[in-house]
Amino acid sequence: MGKIKGAIIVDRERCKGCNLCVVACPLDLLTLTPKAVNQKGYHYAEQNNEDLCNGCTSCAIVCPDGCITVYRKKED
Repeated sequence: MGKIKGAIIVDRERCKGCNLCVVACPLDLLTLTPKAVNQKGYHYAEQNNEDLCNGCTSCAIVCPDGCITVYRKKED
């Protein structure tokens, strides 16, 4: 049986840094950027460890602005 690997893409310009996705991630893989901000001045979310994501979509489900897209791939 193959393992599911996930990856997320955050639309940085739409993200308002509400932190809901960071709290919702069961693997603690998301953070808000400490220094970088988008054009609106918000610290946006980013994935801090790409190898551990399992593609559960918790982050995308709680995002109020639909800024997160989750991709899932089955590895052999």
